[in-house]
Amino acid sequence: MKIYTKTGDKGETGLIGGERVAKDHARIEAYGTVDELNALLGAARRAGASSELDAQLESIQNELFVIGSQLASPKENDKLPVLEESSIRQLESWIDEAEEKLPALKQFILPGGGPTGSMLHLARTVCRRTERRVHSLSRETKLPGEIPVFLNRLSDYLFTVARLANLNDGVGDVPWKPEKGLL
Repeated sequence: MKIYTKTGDKGETGLIGGERVAKDHARIEAYGTVDELNALLGAARRAGASSELDAQLESIQNELFVIGSQLASPKENDKLPVLEESSIRQLESWIDEAEEKLPALKQFILPGGGPTGSMLHLARTVCRRTERRVHSLSRETKLPGEIPVFLNRLSDYLFTVARLANLNDGVGDVPWKPEKGLL
């Protein structure tokens, strides 16, 4: 099978079930941004993630494929995997575990740090964009309720593990220092 099909040459793409839509349709924007987030998590894994963080990110990547398949299907499809409530609870557990290892956060911090932490901060911003795209789509069609909750929790997770990765790399949080008069 060839990787190119030429079916999208005129600005349309196919959804699960065969329906064709414009490549900038809200549904495509939503699952395309999920794909972008997934790719960033793959890059973060290779940027020096610890074995524990790597395993967590791999699990999350699999959940993002579940979300992507749900978003790519305009109709309920019982053949597709479903995002479970337990996936949200797992993220919350990982956040709690990471926070126990971190100093208390008392002010805003600048994103950045070491290679892994920086990639995770970038992934967090893409996760927030993913949330916005999913919410836009949800105004047009009903989506499984776990998807926006998972994405919201995922952005919290990514912020927390970015801080932890930086701490483990010997790079502390850099506090935001607003110029006088800005606040």
